[in-house]
Amino acid sequence: MKVSLSNFVKKNLPKRYKAKDAPYAVGGNHGIYIAAPPRPYPKTTQQRRIGDAARACGIKAGISKSALMTAMKECIPGKFGK
Repeated sequence: MKVSLSNFVKKNLPKRYKAKDAPYAVGGNHGIYIAAPPRPYPKTTQQRRIGDAARACGIKAGISKSALMTAMKECIPGKFGK
């Protein structure tokens, strides 16, 4: 069985440490380990509705605060109007 290692990440194990008021060092391990990134979790119905409304209103990372506030006050309530 072949496994692609392109998605895996090499991580260091925690190092030993000594607090200023401790008499000796504690914790830590030697070496490294390989970890896979976490799988995406399925979105709930509410999360999908909010995401669709935000995309329709043009809300995305990096927009100005005033544009975000305008979209939240004027556009989003219209998507959930009764």
